[in-house]
Amino acid sequence: MKLAGKVAVVTGAGQGIGFAIAQAMADQGAQVVIADQRGAEEAAVRLSATGQQALGLRVDVTNEDDCARMASATLERFGRIDILVTNAAIFSSLTPKPFEEISVAEWRSVMDVNTLGVFLSVRACLSALRKSGDGRIITLSSGVAFKGNPLYLHYVASKGAVVSMTRSLARELGADGIRVNSIAPGFTLSEGVAANPALVAGARGPSLVGRVLARDMFPGDIVGAACFLAGPDAAFITGQTLVVDGGAYFH
Repeated sequence: MKLAGKVAVVTGAGQGIGFAIAQAMADQGAQVVIADQRGAEEAAVRLSATGQQALGLRVDVTNEDDCARMASATLERFGRIDILVTNAAIFSSLTPKPFEEISVAEWRSVMDVNTLGVFLSVRACLSALRKSGDGRIITLSSGVAFKGNPLYLHYVASKGAVVSMTRSLARELGADGIRVNSIAPGFTLSEGVAANPALVAGARGPSLVGRVLARDMFPGDIVGAACFLAGPDAAFITGQTLVVDGGAYFH
């Protein structure tokens, strides 16, 4: 129960990686807020049914007012924010394509959710994280930021930006006692990804071939890293990106 007494906000947690992280943190004693555009309330009910303390909020992380409401509703319900996991991102709905075929609208949509969403979420929760005295921000980047995967230039660019944002935030917020780290997952068979046959067909095979641990990766494979970075054992770690991909990329 290393997260007992902590309050964790996890964006994009209605399903998939985000929900797995929220569930794992709740299992370690945290009170959790599940923020998502879809399925947040239902996901919170699932956790509450097992005796966990959870709040579901419908939130668009690209909307400044929504992010402010996410922070205020968390404080109203639980009184504090100790952990923020910025997991919300566009990926599972994407179709692989040459970069010159990516529309300006699609580029902006991916960058808005994957980078602006991190900025707005952190900014909204910052005051509470400072008051925590042991604040933790965990961003979700991706192994593609280091491997330079083709056919997803907007996604790769956005996740490279998240790595850089993590490093900059760590330096800027260190004096406040806030640790900022990132997890870079490999290709993960979440519910959303599994529902996109074109995405699975293009990425699953190369991912399996490239891994030292040659098996599929699932959301549960990420939760150990997230709980570690949120907990007391990571008290002297900040500005780092931990690649969790079965050994496809050595970082």
